[in-house]
Amino acid sequence: MINNINLNNYPLWTALVTPFTESGDIDFTVLEQLVAEQQAANNGIILLGSTGEGLALTLKEQQTIVEHVCQLAPTVPLLVAVGGINLKQQLAWVEYCNQLPIHGYLLGSPLYAKPGEIGQTHWFENLLNASTHPCMLYNVPGRSAVDIAPCVIKELKNHPNLWALKEASGDIAKFEAFRSAAPELAIYSGDDALMPYFAQAGAKGLVSVAANAWPTQTHEFVKRCLSGQHPNLFADWSDAIQSLFAVANPIPVKVLMHIQGRINSPYLRPPLTHLELSQTDCINNANNTILSWH
Repeated sequence: MINNINLNNYPLWTALVTPFTESGDIDFTVLEQLVAEQQAANNGIILLGSTGEGLALTLKEQQTIVEHVCQLAPTVPLLVAVGGINLKQQLAWVEYCNQLPIHGYLLGSPLYAKPGEIGQTHWFENLLNASTHPCMLYNVPGRSAVDIAPCVIKELKNHPNLWALKEASGDIAKFEAFRSAAPELAIYSGDDALMPYFAQAGAKGLVSVAANAWPTQTHEFVKRCLSGQHPNLFADWSDAIQSLFAVANPIPVKVLMHIQGRINSPYLRPPLTHLELSQTDCINNANNTILSWH
C-alpha cells in the first residue's frame, strides 16, 4: 500500500459495489477482481458507500471487506465510507479504520434525522476530529433527506482533515454555493450524468457508479470533461447513465455487471433486489454503446 499520495491526482473515484454469491455471502474472489480492474484504470476506490450496500452489511462484514482490500495492497488510494445515524458508532468505525492502511474517508450526512446547521456541523466536526486521514464530505439529500448547508462547509473549511466534498444533489446552483463558501475545497460531482456541467463549473472530478461497469471508459470520459474538450460522447453517455438509474442504485449496475460477467450474481441485500429491473434491453444497449468507444 502506498502511503504518500496526493488524492487530488485521482479525478475519478469508483463507488465500488459489493459482490455477493447467490446465497448472499460476500464474494471475495470477485471483489479482488473488481479492485484489480479499478487499479488497472487508475481509479481511486471508495468502499462501503450506498453503491456498496454498506448499510446492509454487518459490522464484521464491513471490517472484513476493508481489511481484505487493504491486504491486496492496491496501487490506487482507498476511501472508506462513514454513514448511518449513530455518531458514537461512526466514531468507533473511524477509530477502527484509522489503524488500517487506507487513505481517507467519505463522510455521509446522518440519515433520516434531518439535522439543521448546528447538528450537521457537530456531526462532521466530530468525525473530522476523529480521523487521521483526509475526508470527503457527502451531500446527498436524495438519501439523507436534507442538504448540507453551505454555511456548514464555510464553518469547517479550515479543518485540516477536510479535503473534499462530493456534491450529489443534482443542482448546479448548490455546487456554486459550496464553491463560494469554500473556494479552496476540492468538489467532486456525485452525479455521473452531470459531470460535463460540473467540470465546466470547476469540479475536480467524479465519484462514479458507472465506473464499476466501465472503468476505463468512465476514466476517459472524466479526463475529456476536465480537459475542456467538448465531450462529443455526451449524448451516448447521458443515455447510458439514464439506464443505470432506471431503478434504485446499485440495482442496474449490478445487473449489468452480471451480464458482463464481471460478477457471478446480481444478488443485492434486502430491501434491494435485482427483480426490480424487469427489462434489461436499455442497459444492454448502453453497454454495447460505451464499450464501442475507442
